Amino acid sequence: MNSRLLLSAALGVVVCWALAGVAALLRPRSTRWVAHRVFPVGAALCAVMAAVGLAAVFTQPAEASLALGASGLVLHWRLDPLAGFFLMLLGASAFGSTLFGCGYFRVGEGAPPGQIGLAYHLFLAAMALVLLADDAFGFLLAWEAMALSSYLLVLTRDDVQEVREAGFLYLLMAHLGALCLVVMFVLLAQSAAPQAWLQGLSFDAMRQAPLSPGVVGAAMLLAVLGFGAKAGLAPLHAWLPEAHPAAPSPVSALMSAVMLKTALYALLRVSLDLLHLSSTGWGLVLLLLGLSSALLGVLQAAVQDDMKRLLAWSSIENMGLAFAALGLTLVFRAAGMPALAALALAALLFHLLNHAMVKNLLFLATGSVMHATSRRSLGTLGGLLRRMPWVGWSALVGALAMAGLPLLGGFVAEWLLLQAFVLTPALPQALLGMFIVLGAALLVLVAALAAYVMVKFYGVVFLGREREPGLAAAHDPGWAQRAGLVWLAGLSLGLGLFPGLVLRLVERVELPLLGQGVALGSGWSQLAPVSAQRATFDPLSLVLLGLLLTAAGVLVAHAWRSAPTRVAPAWACGELPGSPRMQDSAEGFGQPVRRLFAPLFEIHAQAPAPDDAQPRHVEQVDDPLRTRLYRPVAAGVLGLARLLGRAQQVGMAGYLMYTFGTLLVLLLLVLR
Repeated sequence: MNSRLLLSAALGVVVCWALAGVAALLRPRSTRWVAHRVFPVGAALCAVMAAVGLAAVFTQPAEASLALGASGLVLHWRLDPLAGFFLMLLGASAFGSTLFGCGYFRVGEGAPPGQIGLAYHLFLAAMALVLLADDAFGFLLAWEAMALSSYLLVLTRDDVQEVREAGFLYLLMAHLGALCLVVMFVLLAQSAAPQAWLQGLSFDAMRQAPLSPGVVGAAMLLAVLGFGAKAGLAPLHAWLPEAHPAAPSPVSALMSAVMLKTALYALLRVSLDLLHLSSTGWGLVLLLLGLSSALLGVLQAAVQDDMKRLLAWSSIENMGLAFAALGLTLVFRAAGMPALAALALAALLFHLLNHAMVKNLLFLATGSVMHATSRRSLGTLGGLLRRMPWVGWSALVGALAMAGLPLLGGFVAEWLLLQAFVLTPALPQALLGMFIVLGAALLVLVAALAAYVMVKFYGVVFLGREREPGLAAAHDPGWAQRAGLVWLAGLSLGLGLFPGLVLRLVERVELPLLGQGVALGSGWSQLAPVSAQRATFDPLSLVLLGLLLTAAGVLVAHAWRSAPTRVAPAWACGELPGSPRMQDSAEGFGQPVRRLFAPLFEIHAQAPAPDDAQPRHVEQVDDPLRTRLYRPVAAGVLGLARLLGRAQQVGMAGYLMYTFGTLLVLLLLVLR
C-alpha cells in the first residue's frame, strides 16, 4: 500500500476525531446524542487508525509538511514502522474504551456529556499527533494538547475537592515535564543548525546532526525527566495514583493504556532514532530506575484498598518494567550485541502492547463494578461473578494476563524479558553481567508480587460471597460495554496464543532502529529467541496438551465415580453458614506485604474506641515519597507564593521603593 496514502489517512482520522469532539457540543447536555452518536463514530475511527497503523508497519516511511505562513516554522509529519506500531496500539486499545464509553457516561455524573465528548476525542487526536510529529514544534504542540485535554477529563467531577487536587498535581507535573522537553529540543535544534536553529527543529535535522557527547548526555537527561514524568516513573510518579482514580473509568483506561505509552514511544524516538544512543551508563541508569519503579509500584498495589488506585500503582510497576527493558536494550547495543538488544526491545514492545489491552480491560471492568454497586473499596465488594458474569469472566482474562500466567500475553512479555536478563553473562564485562543478573532476581520478585496483587484484586471483588446486602442488585452493563470488554479480552487472549505473529510486527519495527530483528526460531507459533538450545515456547502445543489432559481427567473421574455428589454449606470454623465478613479481606491480603516491607510505606493506624458498637481497626497506607518529598516541596512553594503575594500588596509607595532599590543595585553593579 502507498505509504503517503497511509499518512494522509492517519491525519484524516485525526481531523475527524477533532470534528467528532466538536459535534458533541451541538447537544452538550444530551447523553443520548453523545453516547449513541458521537462515541460510535469515535470508535469506528479508532478501528480505522488501528488498521492504518498495522499497514504502516509493513511499508516504507512517508513524510508530509505544512509551512506556517512567513514565520519560518514548518510542521512535519512522518509515518514509519515505529509510529505505525504505536498507532495500531492506540487504535486497537482505544476502540475498546470508546465502545465501552457508548454506554458508560450518564446525566448527573460530573461535567456535561458534550464537554466530556469534546475532551475525549481531542485527547485521542492529540495522542495520534504526538506519534506522527516529525519536528519539535509540532511535537510540543501535540504534547501540550494531550496534557490539557486529559486534564479536563480528570476534572470531570470538579465539584469534589480530591478531584481538583489530583487535577492540579497532574497539570503541574505535566508542565514541569514539558519544560524539560522544551529545553531538550532547543539544545538539539541549536546543535543541528547553529546559525538558523528554526531549521534544526525538524527531527530529520536532529538525526543527521553530529552531536557531542555532552549534548547527548544533557538531552538524554532531560528526556528521561520529561518523558519519565508522563510515564509515571518513580520518583516522578506522584500524580498517577491520584489522577487515575479521579477520572472516569474509560478515561483512566485510556490514560493508562495509551497515554503512558506515548511517553515510552517518545523516549524510544529520542534515544534510538534522534540521538542514536549507545551507552552502557544510560542503560544501567534506566535499568535501575525501571526496576526500582516496578518494585515500588507492585508493593504499593499490594496494600491498596481502592480498586482504581490499585490498578494505577500496577501501571507504575509495568512502566518500570518497560524502562528496565529499554535500559537492557541500550546495554546490549553498547556491547555490540545486536541480537540481544533486539530481544530486549522485542520484550519492551510486546509488553507495551499487552499492557495497553489488559490494563484497559481491567479499568473498564472496574468502571462496570462501580456503576453497578456505587462502591470502589475492595472491603465492601465480593461475589460479583454470579451477579456480573460478563464483567467477571472478562476481568478474569485480564487478571490472569497481568499475573503473567502462561498462554496469555503477560507471560510472553515477561518470559522474553527474563530471557534477556538471563543472557547477560554473555556481556564482555563479567562484573556488569553479574550486576544485571541480580536485576533478574528482582524481576522475578516483581512478577511474583504482581500475581499476588491480581489474586487479591480478582478474588476479593468477584469471588466468595457478597460482603454487603446491597450487592445483590448488581448486574452486567449494556451491550456496548460488554462488547468493549469482550474485544479487549479477545485481544489479550490472542497476544498469548499467537505471539509469533505479533513478534513478526515487532521485527519490522526493530530493523530500522537496531539493524536486526529478534530471532524467533522455526515455525510461526514456536518462539525460540536467540537460540533454540536455550529456551523455547509454543503456546498452541501447550493448549493442545492441556485439552488432552483435561479430557483424560474428566473421563477418569467419570469412570471412578460411584456415589452421588452431595452439596453442603461451606465449613467456616464450626459456624454454619458463616458470615461474609469471615472471608479473606483486602486488608488481610495486604497484611504480609505491609509487615515485610514496612519501611517502604507510610502507615497511619486508627484503633477503635472502647465504646464502639462495631469496633474496626483502620489502617491507611500512603506513599512515603509523597508525604516526605512532594508535600514539603508543595508547602514550601505555597508559602513562597503567599510571601510574594503579600510583597505585591504594598501600594504605589512600595512599588516606587522597589524601583528605586532596583536602580540602586544596578548602579552599584555598573560602577564596580
